Amino acid sequence: MIKIGITGGIGSGKSMVAALLEVWGIPVYIADTESKHLTATSPVIREKLITLFGKELYTADGLDKRRLASHIFGNPERLGQVNAIIHPEVNRHFLAWVERLNTPVCAIESAILFESGFNRIVDTTLMVYAPMEIRIGRILERDSVSREEIIRRIESQLPDEMKKEKSDYVIFNDGEQALLPQITAFLAGLKIKKH
Repeated sequence: MIKIGITGGIGSGKSMVAALLEVWGIPVYIADTESKHLTATSPVIREKLITLFGKELYTADGLDKRRLASHIFGNPERLGQVNAIIHPEVNRHFLAWVERLNTPVCAIESAILFESGFNRIVDTTLMVYAPMEIRIGRILERDSVSREEIIRRIESQLPDEMKKEKSDYVIFNDGEQALLPQITAFLAGLKIKKH
């Protein structure tokens, strides 16, 4: 089975590309969604986060996301510790998900594909690129956050140029180039074997 790693910065259109792949019948694992679910429900993650931050991190309602955010916001060392707990579990969860599939191709969508090391468990990497101003405009329409907050989020991610260098294939989602022909060309290059 061919495993595709989809990445790109916030507002680049990763989710749109993932949705189009799903229309083609390619299952897509959304790492951000699964990571949040695992952080809230995994006993392994829970135990390690409690060891790191104390049992008040979890309430009767589950993970106290605000408390966790307060521990890691602006603290790269703490963020690294949390990622070292969560990313291996997401990795294991993804690989178990892949084992249950019966398809020639699947994908994982992750804004932090390279930073998390998920690129090491896929066969090919696909970056979705959009210029900064287009990304900012999309996020302003989608989320209720300030331009400054958007720029802060963008700057906290691996720069686009580095993602481009590390990626096997780049799709341009700049509003000028159609997505479908680019995705079709990418998929045609995979040489998918039929069962």
